[in-house]
Amino acid sequence: MKTFRSIAAGFFFAAIFAVSAFAQTTTPSTGKVVIINTFAFGDEKNGIAKYITAKKTVDAEFTKVDADLQTLGTRLQALQKELQTLQSQANANPSVPINPTTVNTKVEEYEKMGREFKFKQEDAKARYERRSQTVLGPVTQDILKSLQEFAKQKGYSMILDAAKMDEAGIIIAVGDDKIDVTKEFVAFFNSRPPTTAAVK
Repeated sequence: MKTFRSIAAGFFFAAIFAVSAFAQTTTPSTGKVVIINTFAFGDEKNGIAKYITAKKTVDAEFTKVDADLQTLGTRLQALQKELQTLQSQANANPSVPINPTTVNTKVEEYEKMGREFKFKQEDAKARYERRSQTVLGPVTQDILKSLQEFAKQKGYSMILDAAKMDEAGIIIAVGDDKIDVTKEFVAFFNSRPPTTAAVK
């Protein structure tokens, strides 16, 4: 069951790429426009090593929180199923009364557990976002700086985020694979010496 981790999947890169689309004012306007798929940065096999390591660090810190939420969610689903079964039994055989106290107790328990789950889920999400910002923020800033260096070095006038454009329905098809420089940039970034100190 997904709890709160998925909210960070593209959160930081979305913020980065919303800044300026990486226009290079020092590059002639006739420079090439290329695209990069920022979602690929988190690919464990072919992504940005520093980003993947930082993401794993945050995820590891929330392993227990995630497990606790899953356990609570499973209990909530089981209780919901019990209530549905009682409802089905009542509908199937109205002549056999069901103890209203039993039903009310389970309904109250379900509502209470539902509130608890929602509170814990929202709390976990907020804490995960804050921690991700602390740990991944410096890494994404380093990626942004490197993208600008990469664009200048290659003579690109602009780098666009294909992942966000695809989400917005802007990209329908790309006729030239050469304009996708994701792999090239990942290799460029991974080959650079570490510049961002680890955040604790």
